[in-house]
Amino acid sequence: MILSVSRRTDIPDYYSDWFYNRIKEGFLYVRNPINPHQVSRIDLSPGVVDCIVFWTKNPSNMIERLEELKEYAYYFQFTLTGYGKDMEPGLLDKRKELIPVFRKLSEKIGAKRVIWRYDPILLNNKYTLEYHIKAFGEIAESLAGYTEKVVISFLDLYAKIRPGMAKLHVRDISEKEMLMLAGHMAAIAGNCGMKVESCAEAFDLKGAGIEHGSCIDKKLIEEIIGCKLAGGKDKNQREGCGCLESVETGLYNTCRNGCRYCYANFSGNAVRINAEAYDPASPLLCGVIGPGDKVTERKVKSLKVL
Repeated sequence: MILSVSRRTDIPDYYSDWFYNRIKEGFLYVRNPINPHQVSRIDLSPGVVDCIVFWTKNPSNMIERLEELKEYAYYFQFTLTGYGKDMEPGLLDKRKELIPVFRKLSEKIGAKRVIWRYDPILLNNKYTLEYHIKAFGEIAESLAGYTEKVVISFLDLYAKIRPGMAKLHVRDISEKEMLMLAGHMAAIAGNCGMKVESCAEAFDLKGAGIEHGSCIDKKLIEEIIGCKLAGGKDKNQREGCGCLESVETGLYNTCRNGCRYCYANFSGNAVRINAEAYDPASPLLCGVIGPGDKVTERKVKSLKVL
């Protein structure tokens, strides 16, 4: 089993105590996002967890406790963009805080196991093509030697985020613009010793020298664990997603980063209510088991080919 921590919220930044407690106790509960009364119990034994994939914009709360994960293989996907507080109001200063955190994490676990994400890419009157080229270049230079790969993707205007994006005058990106920007990014990254891959892009960027990638990357995981894996494409993701199947641990409407483009937060009020319900000792993230909930053991197993 590959454990995703998490596509739905920033667990390393805001809920790391909860996750470390879950590792210590050996299980966690996760609600079904379609039917919240259906709760799965997930076994976290090292024998069934082949790799943990962390998604975050600030893993600083986890770094000093990584020894607690010594029985597990894992890697981090660390998002660093050039946006300001108008797009990412909850984030710390990139130059002063987050780039040093990225470097510190890389020094602890190695450049291969810290993937830089520059996504989503969106355009408006402020965040122009020229802006992204400059911002991407500055970040790439600051991370040279601290990562081997950068993942990019262009914003998908989901219905739930369209009103907010319209207020920020975010516009559609043409295929010509995608190719031009991707080409610049590939050249910049190459000069900094990095490979660029795309994430769930329907448009082919091979013309810019960029291959389709996988965030939950079967090849990378096999390199980290030194073993071949079974398992196929994750059927719960978008058609263009090449990720290996995984078990998700997060909960929507719990991330406090407040990024304007985020698809995982539908309501600021829901985020506030859920955050107030956070208990690091609970098996559930931001909540407790209620009288109408049904807890079922999810069948999970190792994907290792021995």
